[in-house]
Formats: sequence, C-alpha cells, structure tokens
Amino acid sequence: MITKSPVFEKTYKKYLEQVAGIEFKSLEEKLGVKVEKDDVMIPFFGKSYMVSARGIIDPSGKLPPLEVSVVLCKYLILCPDVKPIEDDWVSYRDFKDSGPLTSYFANSVEQPIANYFSSRLGELEKSCETLGGFPPGIELSYELSMQFNPLPRVPVLLLYNDADDEFPAHCSLLFERRAEKYLDAECLAILGMLLSVYLRKRAKKDLIVKYA
Repeated sequence: MITKSPVFEKTYKKYLEQVAGIEFKSLEEKLGVKVEKDDVMIPFFGKSYMVSARGIIDPSGKLPPLEVSVVLCKYLILCPDVKPIEDDWVSYRDFKDSGPLTSYFANSVEQPIANYFSSRLGELEKSCETLGGFPPGIELSYELSMQFNPLPRVPVLLLYNDADDEFPAHCSLLFERRAEKYLDAECLAILGMLLSVYLRKRAKKDLIVKYA
C-alpha cells in the first residue's frame, strides 16, 4: 500500500496538470504508445500503465509508486517533436545533466547488481530473461549482455562480467544517447534503479525491496 504524503500529492498533481495539456493522439507515432480516448497506455517493464489527466493506474488498477508515476509523466511531457537519431550506446555519466547523480547511479544502481549476482551468472541471466531481457544484436566481449526495452524508444543495455581470481564482478548499464531526449537525467537514474531492483527481486522472491 502506498502512503500518500503531502509531498507525494503535490508532485503527483503537478505532473498530472502538465499531462492534461498534451494532445495524446500525436504521441502514438512519436512514442509507440496506444491512445484510447483520454487515456494513454504505456508499456513499462512489461506491464501496461494507463495515464490520463485523471491519474495513473497500474495493471491491477492501483496507483503505482511515485517514482514510476514520475517517469511515465515525464516520458509524455518531454516527448520530442522530431525523432532523435543518436542511437550509439553511452554510459549514464555521458548525459549532460547527470553530474549530481553519477555516483548514485554507480553505487546504487550498477554496483548492487554486481554484488548480488557475483558468482551467480546463471541466476542473473535467468532474471534478465524473466524481465524481458534478450541478447542485443551486436557482438560484445562480456560474459553476459542483455538488452531491455523498459519503455518504447528507451532501451537499456546491461553488460556483466562475473568475479574471477583477480577482479570482482562488474556491471554496467548503457543507454542510447537519444534517451535524454525522452527522459531527463533524474528519470533515467530512476529507470536504472528500477531495473536493478526488479532483477534482484526476481532472483529472490522474498528479497525486501520497494517498487514491486
């Protein structure tokens, strides 16, 4: 159950007011979402969320966590008029406004994946697959490389080398450079955090983490 604090309510209302000013129909082609009357259906990590000026609901009809709601709203609000073409893979720190969050991303997003799945490469691969991950269409010199499409137009690439006698396990998450045209640096960090949490939760069902 989500506790609706005053900060939650204020932030949630602010984003819904901005969503209310968007012409939804134009988003279908630009974002790859489905529009039904006054609602936008957004696939997010394999689940379909309904967004409108009235609110946001998850597949069970409940209000999702604020972090999820913020990402979905900003995805609609920041929709670029022209489809970006920069599709090269870059690290989080390469985004122009990522500076204040680069340490957070390394320590709270990438490192927990490396730590949790150290010497458990098979479990990580299985968790990736259950979350919709698939091998990318490029050759990479990593023990495991998996692509995710948490949002249309915003893929994420996970690169992982397991621990050995000389080095600890290492994980990197990459985005297409054009990702910053669809989400700001804060939302991209949230996206990475959710991926990190979801992977660990799928590996151990009783792992106590938020954002189920």
